[in-house]
Parts: sequence; C-alpha cells; structure tokens
Amino acid sequence: MTLQSITIRRPDDWHVHLRDGEMLERVAPHTARQFARAIVMPNLVPPVTSVEAASAYRDRILSAASGYDFTPLMTCYLTDSIDPDELARGHAEGVWVAAKLYPAGATTNSASGVTDIRNIYPALERMQEIGMVFCIHGEVTDTDIDVFDREAVFIDRILTPLTREFPALKMVLEHITTRQAAEFVASAPDNIAATITPQHLHLNRNALFQGGLRPHAYCLPVVKREEHRLAVRKAAVSGSPKFFLGTDTAPHAREAKESDCGCAGIFNAPYALESYVQVFDEEGALDNFEGFASEHGPRFYGLPLNDGAVTLERAEVQVPETVDGLVPFHSSQQLNWKFVD
Repeated sequence: MTLQSITIRRPDDWHVHLRDGEMLERVAPHTARQFARAIVMPNLVPPVTSVEAASAYRDRILSAASGYDFTPLMTCYLTDSIDPDELARGHAEGVWVAAKLYPAGATTNSASGVTDIRNIYPALERMQEIGMVFCIHGEVTDTDIDVFDREAVFIDRILTPLTREFPALKMVLEHITTRQAAEFVASAPDNIAATITPQHLHLNRNALFQGGLRPHAYCLPVVKREEHRLAVRKAAVSGSPKFFLGTDTAPHAREAKESDCGCAGIFNAPYALESYVQVFDEEGALDNFEGFASEHGPRFYGLPLNDGAVTLERAEVQVPETVDGLVPFHSSQQLNWKFVD
C-alpha cells in the first residue's frame, strides 16, 4: 500500500541565505513556516564579522519571521584577519554557533572571504578548542580550474590537509555536489558532515541549458553531471547521520537572475520539504527522511531535537511561477507532496 502521508519531528534547515532589508522581510517567513531553526549565512554587505553585527541581524530576522516559532542560528563570516578572541566571545555568549569559510571570489558577496586557508589557522585552532562548527564553501577559485571541478579540487588541495591539521574540528562541507564529496564525507571521521540541497538532488547540469540558458537553475556550486547527482542523491537517502538537510536557499530579484550577468542562487524555501520528500519517495527511502530532515543536523551540532511535528501529504501541488515576486525552485512545475500547515 502506498503511503499517503508522512509525519516527522519538526525539521531544521542547516544552510539558508535570508538576505537583509526588504528581501529579508519577503523570504524569512517561508523558511520559518517549515523549519524550527536555520543556520543563517553571514555574507551580507558588509559581512557579519562581529558579535554585535550578528546579534543585530538576528533581531532583524526574528522581526521578519514574527508569527512563527523560529530560531535563527547565526554564523561568523571568516576573513583573513578574523580575531580568534572575537569568535570565542561570540560562541561563549550564544550568538554564533558556527563560522563560515567563503574562499574569496567563490560565490555571492565573497569578496571579503579568505584568500589563503593558512591565514585562518589561528581561528580554526580556537574553534577546535571550543567546539565551534566550521562551515565550508568547498570550492577553489583558481581561474585555471574548470568550474565543474572546483569542489573536487578543493577536497584534494584544501580539505584533506585540513582534516590532518585539525583532527578534532567539527566541519560541515556545505551543499555538496559531487561523487567525490559524497565519498569523502562518508569515509571521513565522525567530525566531518555535509549538507545537501534540493536542487542538487533534482538537477544535473543539463538543466542549465534546456531549451536555452536557464538562469533560475544557476547556483554555486553549479549543478554537475548526472553521475554526481546520483551519488549525492544516494548519500542523502542513505540514512547516514553524516548527511543532513541544508537548502542553501538563496533569493535574488528576478531581474538580477535574468540579466547579462545573472546572480547565482536558487530560492527553494517555499517548497523545500515537498521537494526533498519527493526524492526520498522516488528512492523508496521515506523511512530515512526524518533522520535527514530532523535528527542528523542537531545531533552533529550538539543541539536538542525539536519538539512538535510536521506532516506532508501525498497530493499534487502546482508550484506558482512566482512567490512574493521571486521565482521559486520548481516554478510552474508539479510536485507530488504537500506540506500541511
């Protein structure tokens, strides 16, 4: 008998971009509607590098998501000159739960990012000592490296040596996109984990060019070959506690996406759980969905599991062309599951 509904412990999103200002007001309620907590990325302009800036941003998020029982979990933007004492102070005061590596030039608002990983070794040493999680955008930015190879090269050149230098540091390789990343995390020690987005479960790189250039399928890291999509999909539904939900929802105005230099990012928050559960259903792995969505992340971060539950029902859902003026993931497509408010 085909399962008609699934009820799981209330989930969390371990990687979101909520932006700021008017865009924050538009997008935050979509994340807060489905998720109890979310790791908020710090790549604003200017980036969030101080405890005071993180606290103020958290207050703005709570205001934008008022009406929902939602907790934003803040991160520090790592720069070449980040102060380890500031990291430790923010962590001790309960403001920061993690710090984020953006290699300089790797993605949106990463110009202030790290130019050489060795520049942040003192910060990583302190984070290892205090148990602060290190979130990693895992791509090299060398111009001689093919954009589709940047994640795999990062693992070889940067991440593998990091695991030797800091063997006790908790690391999350964010939004993995390749077979190499899935295999690396699966075989790594327990202090290494990964987040997986819905788009990297549904799309391969053909999606960028189907019937023309498709800017709303463009994100960073870019979607890869089919073999990589299948490997990441296998990891997500495997039941391994090393893999958990992180949407990397990254909204941009439609005109910014549909331009001569379109922004990278996919706005998937409005139908995130529907998108994920469809994958688990297709793979015959609905029994593993609660772990991926609601349990593996908090256990890795050392946080309590959420109270409460959410239900998804098997039903045809037509995703609108736009949501609050933004083009969502699965725009104008049909999904087979419905989130029950």
